[in-house]
Amino acid sequence: QVQLVESGGGLVQAGGSLRLSCAASGRTFSSYAMGWFRQAPGKEREFVAAISRSAASIYYTDAVKGRFTISRVNAKNTVYLQMNSLKPEDTAVYYCAASVRDIATVRRGYDYWGQGTQVTVSS
Repeated sequence: QVQLVESGGGLVQAGGSLRLSCAASGRTFSSYAMGWFRQAPGKEREFVAAISRSAASIYYTDAVKGRFTISRVNAKNTVYLQMNSLKPEDTAVYYCAASVRDIATVRRGYDYWGQGTQVTVSS
């Protein structure tokens, strides 16, 4: 089992940047694919980005391609989401998730979830 703790959220103006971090407990972080999801008020939780165990495969939802970058440092048990050129529509609670699969881009593909961190982008 793995426990996930997100950090780095906050309030930023449109066009600004934030870097989210997700720290995982346990010694087997490298055996999990990792993903980021987000949920805006009144909306379903949606996929944002995913990275495979070795970082060989990376996927993004179209809405964030070219603006967000997912990365991981297995030695630090941490996955990151660098968010640039933020837009008001990026406002949401961002969740980190871990999957026992090679990689996953849907919510049901993930087995463990963090509590989320709020990102608010003002116009």
